[in-house]
Amino acid sequence: MMRNLVFLLLFGLFSYSANAQVTVVKWSELEAYLAEDSDKVRVVNFWATWCAPCVKELPYFQAAHEKWGSQDIEVVLVSLDDVEIVEKRVAPFVDRKGLTAKVFLLDETDYNMFIPKVDDRWSGAIPMTLILDGNSDKRIFLEKELTQEELFTQIENIID
Repeated sequence: MMRNLVFLLLFGLFSYSANAQVTVVKWSELEAYLAEDSDKVRVVNFWATWCAPCVKELPYFQAAHEKWGSQDIEVVLVSLDDVEIVEKRVAPFVDRKGLTAKVFLLDETDYNMFIPKVDDRWSGAIPMTLILDGNSDKRIFLEKELTQEELFTQIENIID
């Protein structure tokens, strides 16, 4: 009986994790990923489940992923939530919101170490979005809540 319960719990955990793809990364891994040579435009949004403006704009990033994801545009959502809540809160949140874009959870506590490395203009406030053109040095920095129209306009500006 106990073995069956353990099996069911483990099966449920692994099948749930397969639905909500949240990859926990250290800054060095995220930095390497963002620095990779790529022909893609990367739309990188820093957010957290406790940030109301962040949560409000997440559907716009999902819409951008659905609109341009099959092209050379990649939407990357970087959660700044605590790593301890990834399975209890972040993964269920991602699943509930239907987010299919790439989701990372940044496992770092020294924000002063990585914030200036992301962009020296970043105060650390979220939401914050970077749009990076892999084919050029074009880089758009947006430290504010975006509307869908603003987000789409900024993406179109960098791909034109």
